[in-house]
Amino acid sequence: MQEDIDLILEDTEDSMKKAINHLEAELVKIRAGKVSPNMLDGITVEYYDVPTPIAQVANITVMDARTLTIQPWEKKMLAQIDRAIMGANIGVTPQNDGVQIRLFMPPLTEERRKDMVKKAGGEGEQAKIAIRNIRRDGIEQIKKLQKDGLSEDIAKGTEKLIQDITDKFIALVEKHLAAKEKEMMTI
Repeated sequence: MQEDIDLILEDTEDSMKKAINHLEAELVKIRAGKVSPNMLDGITVEYYDVPTPIAQVANITVMDARTLTIQPWEKKMLAQIDRAIMGANIGVTPQNDGVQIRLFMPPLTEERRKDMVKKAGGEGEQAKIAIRNIRRDGIEQIKKLQKDGLSEDIAKGTEKLIQDITDKFIALVEKHLAAKEKEMMTI
């Protein structure tokens, strides 16, 4: 029984770590005043009939705090990258000069910053929901073990451990959101 409990606790914590990693990846995509090549993560182009991330068909560099350049390895990819960025609706119009694409990020207004904070908050809420669902699944597994003969004291203690793990990860989500909000609201 103890091995089953340890396995449930380990799986619960691992799943919650994955939820935090996902949150971190999503928060990186939200622009906070300065550009980052990660902003283009998730945008794909057709490369020999295979959807491929832009970073795998072009060199993406940061020119300054508000400018990204994208230089494809094959010139024929310029138009496709241009269309993909327009279709992704990231709030920027690509400037194609026939050799490379430049993305000039407009300065963020106070209103736009607040929208970004709301978007980050939404991502944080999704992470909290995922963590709570993982907690529920772990507790259900403990209840099944209790039906199979696990003592009530051990079951309650394990449920408390699962809740403690959940509280730790919810606090981590809050910490990430606070850091992102500070980053976005700093001019």
